[in-house]
Amino acid sequence: MGLVVNPEGAAIQMEGSVTMGLGYALKEQIRFKGGDIADRNFDSYELPRFSWVPTIETMTIDDKDAAPQGGGEPAIITMGAVLANAVFDAIGIRMLQLPMTPERIKQALAKT
Repeated sequence: MGLVVNPEGAAIQMEGSVTMGLGYALKEQIRFKGGDIADRNFDSYELPRFSWVPTIETMTIDDKDAAPQGGGEPAIITMGAVLANAVFDAIGIRMLQLPMTPERIKQALAKT
């Protein structure tokens, strides 16, 4: 991200993107019933909650020579691959569909 002008803001940005990425990879999905969207509001669409997200430790590199470029949310798109590789390392199963729910992991194990 280049020079970090606001370290606390950068940490919050990184932690938020990891949390969102975990939600996409583990929980979030739109369900359909009879061709209609079943999840029309947040009462049935599950978002990640801080209570189930692990402690996220962020580190920034103090590079005063780098130009500031902004943090963005790059971790969001990597979380699915990170978790899928962890599942593969742990049990030898490639998970190719998100979210990686316990039910989907059990189904994949049953096919082996």
